[in-house]
Amino acid sequence: MLVVLAAVSSAGCGMVNSIRAKNQLNEGARAYKAGKFAEAQQHFEESLRLNPEQRNAKFFIARSIHAQYRPGVEAPENVEKAHRAIAAYQEVLKADQGNDEAYNAVIYLFGQLKDEQQARQWLTARAEMGSIPEAKRSQAYTLMASKEWSCSYTITEQKDNKQTVMKEGRAIIQYKKPKEQADFDKAMKCVNDGMALAERAVALDPNSEQAWSYKTNLLLELVKLAEMEGNNDKKAEYQKQAAAAQQKTSQLSEENKRKKEEEEKAKAAKSPASS
Repeated sequence: MLVVLAAVSSAGCGMVNSIRAKNQLNEGARAYKAGKFAEAQQHFEESLRLNPEQRNAKFFIARSIHAQYRPGVEAPENVEKAHRAIAAYQEVLKADQGNDEAYNAVIYLFGQLKDEQQARQWLTARAEMGSIPEAKRSQAYTLMASKEWSCSYTITEQKDNKQTVMKEGRAIIQYKKPKEQADFDKAMKCVNDGMALAERAVALDPNSEQAWSYKTNLLLELVKLAEMEGNNDKKAEYQKQAAAAQQKTSQLSEENKRKKEEEEKAKAAKSPASS
């Protein structure tokens, strides 16, 4: 009888804590909606304490800490807030590796902290994670490729590295090699690294418009660099490849647009207002 009473008492206590935990979640949601993020964090933490088995509390804690962070403010306490938010999101990802919101938030915060090394490590880990869909891995490779494209573009588009000339009655831009060989070498390395990443992205998700778009952009960077070297054969070949990649990007863009329109029509047909 004592064993039975203890079990009933334990079950009742667990039920009470579960109800209290849910109430704390609701209080936290109200505080968050009102912009009282620190208060929301306290409610969510109390909810997790009352019911450690909850799936959402950890994510809400991370979101409320993140909301307290002010982008661009380098005060130590604000930077610490970003690190605390990252740690909280990491706890979420331990239990749910496929949580895109948590993962993207970590990448964003590392970017705000200008910690490119940590951001790259996270993206690389994501790209190589066999337990998540290939489309998500492709997105990680694409994001890394975009950073390499930006690295090259920043160099090739510098004012001193291009000039406007008249050719056959129209103005065109010609690219010339940077004065510093190191700048050219850096741009070339960024493009080559970026192309390798873009190829992996396309291989994982051949229907990714974004992956094909960045592959196109990187090929256009190779066109500029070939022109800077005065290598017309390479330039022509890269232009040909860029045109093909752009055609694929445009094709996917049209397909995605058409698919979205069909989904919206289907959704509208199912809505009560249409009946």
